[in-house]
Amino acid sequence: MKLQMMYSYLKADIALIEKELETAIKSNSLLLQEASTSLLHAGGKRLRPVFVLLGAKYGDYDIEAVKNVAVALELIHMASLVHDDVIDDAELRRGKPTVKAKWDNRIAMYTGDYILACSLEYMTNIENAEAHRILANTIVEVCLGEIEQIKDKYRFDQNLRDYLRRIKRKTALLIAASCELGAVAAGAEEQIHRKLFRFGYYVGMSYQIIDDILDFTSTEKELGKPSGDDLRQGNITLPVLFAMRDSSIISEIQKVNEQTSREEMKRIITRIKETGAIEESYAISKRYLDKAISILHELPSNRVKKSLLDIAHYIGKRKF
Repeated sequence: MKLQMMYSYLKADIALIEKELETAIKSNSLLLQEASTSLLHAGGKRLRPVFVLLGAKYGDYDIEAVKNVAVALELIHMASLVHDDVIDDAELRRGKPTVKAKWDNRIAMYTGDYILACSLEYMTNIENAEAHRILANTIVEVCLGEIEQIKDKYRFDQNLRDYLRRIKRKTALLIAASCELGAVAAGAEEQIHRKLFRFGYYVGMSYQIIDDILDFTSTEKELGKPSGDDLRQGNITLPVLFAMRDSSIISEIQKVNEQTSREEMKRIITRIKETGAIEESYAISKRYLDKAISILHELPSNRVKKSLLDIAHYIGKRKF
């Protein structure tokens, strides 16, 4: 089943949010407008707005109120992508030139900052102190995750705890906040939005681990960038950590840098796969996914719960 079919009843509301995103990034600066729009049109699953809407279904659902949260969270995600591409010196995202590739690092950083400011502007429409507290805390954690990613580049002696803390801040907490904030904005019971937060956190952890696996198992066409590019840019992900338990491959991995050729990367990817690191990484992803699904069993049964379950299964099985 295609992802969009899992929440097809939200189609009209998602289309509304897409229009709001277009409105949100409008600027008097032609350069900022063009750079922001290029990122928006690069595509994306819009998972965070979807989780906001699904979470809001557990309360008093009002799209005019909830859309502000959905737009704000997607803009935060977009801003983090622009900054990520600068940190990683990435030329492509989803098969299209990044903002830093089309312009330069300075334009990319200001574009990311501008998109983040647009996000905060949308949040001013929400008259809920708890929602603002959750969002502020999430932005702080995302920024810490960005700093940790810079600090950990090419640090081959990091451990599993370092990796899990980094992806928690980089990915999982924003997805968790999306699930929770939708419910908070719609006035859902506290026990509901707390459970939605935990569901989103576990799903987010699984999602990022799968992302890191796909960097080694998918084709360049599917990824929209060269296979193994995360490692070449110095990002030490779960499959790499597991592969380095095999002493025969450590020295080869530690030699990887931005100048490593595609032919050499293909050979190293094959070696990583031979260690069983991919299977071990899938097992960790499944543990997080199982925890997410177990939390769903505690929520009221309705079509929203079915959608959340379907999305969780989709994330665990996705190929790109």
